[in-house]
Amino acid sequence: MATDIASLDSPVIGRENLGKALTPGQLIWRRFRRHRMAVAGMVGFSLLLLFIIVGSFFVSEEEANAVDLQIRLSGPSQEHWFGTDDTGRDIFSRIIHGGQISLFVGLTAVTLSVTLGTLIGGLAGYFGGWLDTVLMRFTEAMLSIPQLFLLIVLGRFIGRNIDSIDIFGKTVSGSVLIVICVIGLTSWMALARIVRANVLSLKEMDYVSVSKSLGSSKLRTFFKHLIPNTMGVVIVASTLGLAGAILNEAYVSFLGLGIQSPTASWGNMLTAAQTYVQKGSWWMWVFPSTFIILTILSVNLMGDGLRDAFDPRSNRHL
Repeated sequence: MATDIASLDSPVIGRENLGKALTPGQLIWRRFRRHRMAVAGMVGFSLLLLFIIVGSFFVSEEEANAVDLQIRLSGPSQEHWFGTDDTGRDIFSRIIHGGQISLFVGLTAVTLSVTLGTLIGGLAGYFGGWLDTVLMRFTEAMLSIPQLFLLIVLGRFIGRNIDSIDIFGKTVSGSVLIVICVIGLTSWMALARIVRANVLSLKEMDYVSVSKSLGSSKLRTFFKHLIPNTMGVVIVASTLGLAGAILNEAYVSFLGLGIQSPTASWGNMLTAAQTYVQKGSWWMWVFPSTFIILTILSVNLMGDGLRDAFDPRSNRHL
């Protein structure tokens, strides 16, 4: 009887398993959906994606970049819901297309960062020895590089010399490649340390020993057993890293070294608005900054919920 009572108090075996056994994915989803703020973040981010993706079918990029000096600096109205900027371009349309670029930069940079962090941390933890020493010293050296300073320098002296590229049918300045590479190549170190620590504990588990005894190679064991069991850490790091990447893109574009006009991004829309902050044209900076804030808030809330959901010892939201 004591064992049965103890099992009911366990966050893994208890109330979640009454009736029928749940898969790990179902357990994670149950924990996540009981985290109300995380669900709110997921809903907010989904609505934001819907707004950006569906909106582009109704508003073309040509309309977003159309200049009409006769209506420049017009406030919000029925014709222009978010007003117009200093060249008469519709801010509502530019937020839709600017969001696509900002999210593309963030997602691409995070993908690069997560891939590097997972591989470097995982290889260092699993193989150990001289490889661990080399990779960890390299990681510590990378931690000393100031990301924002590097973005500014490379964007200023190299980014503008790179030819324009096409993304989703949009022609954007070559500096976007600098932004993606710098953010991705200088953001993986914290994840690498976390993955290494996780792999160091996982490789001592019985299922890894069984896999080796059955003749599985080290690489097969690494990619089939260890990496999948670190995905919880990786997913959480990806959501939190996405918010940072979007914010960094906004920093650089705000300084005029990121996405160049006429292609819109939320960052360079703020650049255009900075001259008019004290001149009454509040709509030029309020709407882009609001979308940046809502995006980062939604992603951070999701990351917080995923952190709790992937932790089997967490019973906070059960």
